[in-house]
Amino acid sequence: MQAKEDNKDMKRYTIVTAMDNEAGVLSQLAHLFSRKGYNIETIAAGWTVDQNVTRFTIEIYSDEARVQLLCSQLRKLVPIHYVKILDDPVMRIRRELMLVRVKAEDKAARNEIIQICNIFRGSVVDITPDSITLSVTGDDQKTGAFEELLKEFGILDLARTGIVAIERGEM
Repeated sequence: MQAKEDNKDMKRYTIVTAMDNEAGVLSQLAHLFSRKGYNIETIAAGWTVDQNVTRFTIEIYSDEARVQLLCSQLRKLVPIHYVKILDDPVMRIRRELMLVRVKAEDKAARNEIIQICNIFRGSVVDITPDSITLSVTGDDQKTGAFEELLKEFGILDLARTGIVAIERGEM
């Protein structure tokens, strides 16, 4: 598969699928994506309203024809409930949670980090004498910008959930 920068038809697609919450479904998904030559950019999974159903949000770079083919293949998996492509930015809500632990060895650094966190509508989840742990939720541009601003303080650890997405309104 070509690099995402090389092919102008390639774009990021958000695929949402629901499958039975049973052993092996993640393996089935991963195997299908691997077999078709896709690199999963982000994947997030969790229960739905029904705890017997797991909802996966998967982001990949592809062209439209290949993503449609992939979704057709996904629909053939036995424990599948639905497959949706959320490619219209107006009709979807995308969010990611990021936790980041940053060096904060003095009061001035802690205050500046907290101000940055407040600007991004994040929250402080832990403070120690040498570090501060923050949480921020938003799209990948917001979490990326937040990370960039914190680099000057020294990022000690960082965890991102991957994108979760849902359709707007009644669909």
